[in-house]
Amino acid sequence: MSHVVRNLAVSIRDETLQGRRSWPVVSELAQALVSEFPSGFDLVIVGTQGERVRILGGEACRVGERVATRATTLYDLASLTKVVVTTPLALWLRDGGSWDLDDSLQRWVPDYPHPQTTLRELLTHTSGLAAHFPFYRDASGAVAVREALMREVAVDISSHDVLYSDLNFMLLGWAIESCAGTSLDRLFRTVIARPLSMVTARFCPAPSQRRRTAATELDGDQRTSPGLVWGEVHDGNAFAMGGVSGHAGLFASAGDLSHFVTSMLTTTAASVLKASTVREMARVAAGHAPEMRGLGWRVEPTQWGDWPTGTFFHTGFTGTSILVAPTLGVGVILLTNAIHPVRQMDRQAAFRADVHRRVLEAVT
Repeated sequence: MSHVVRNLAVSIRDETLQGRRSWPVVSELAQALVSEFPSGFDLVIVGTQGERVRILGGEACRVGERVATRATTLYDLASLTKVVVTTPLALWLRDGGSWDLDDSLQRWVPDYPHPQTTLRELLTHTSGLAAHFPFYRDASGAVAVREALMREVAVDISSHDVLYSDLNFMLLGWAIESCAGTSLDRLFRTVIARPLSMVTARFCPAPSQRRRTAATELDGDQRTSPGLVWGEVHDGNAFAMGGVSGHAGLFASAGDLSHFVTSMLTTTAASVLKASTVREMARVAAGHAPEMRGLGWRVEPTQWGDWPTGTFFHTGFTGTSILVAPTLGVGVILLTNAIHPVRQMDRQAAFRADVHRRVLEAVT
């Protein structure tokens, strides 16, 4: 069944949910169209059999030209790259016996100066590295960014508290490439995207696909000169590296991610990770509420509602998020370009929390 509510495209494939046209989550997203925040969005609720509900609307771009959001719109996933690309590849290599998570990072990235840092510490954000550093301001190209990062981390590190850091996953991306002997984007295509039929997910969309992508920030701080970021990765460091990094750079549609999240809820021949590995990711490995970490993912999203134990989630700076609740058999994909044309981070956080609370009401 499909219908339109105030220019909001709603598709309900799950027959058990088709009587719920007046869901609070539908009203929430209809109001988003009225307030024009976020600019565009695509919400998908999936179950063990795939897509159950999809709600989309708004605009992929509203600067210069106005482009409507479509089901095929590709979003800059930002830090969701960490959990859609880098984390599953790290665990796939571990499960295949190629490395151990307690390996020293230095074994795989010899120019890294601290032999005590492990792959596990990168995955759990307990390495003691700084949260972020704008390498793109002075470095251009993957080699130059890597050299700049190594100079920045040469200072002594001691803290092993949770500190979310892009640097952890930049390093992890290089370690994966070293271990696997191939590039991160190629490994993503062969190990994750093709088996899961994520046919449009990719790093570095071609210039001809620009209007198919959701625009992000206008005159932001992730470039050395002003302008609209559209059709290329928003994150400055990933952009300086050529668009491919372990911490950011992937573009995908909500349909692509529905296949990925469904694979987390049920083990099939195409699944990248074993069911036991998915359960391991969702266990608390470090930190304290509200900043508790599993492997790659955050766990226990208390600010988004009373989701059950075992729920894991992650967000992206551009306005994207994934939540997986295995005990409910439910996954939630929320893709927005909420920083378009300008960032409103508090408003983005409130919108994201409200949507997830409404979804939880709808599926329980």
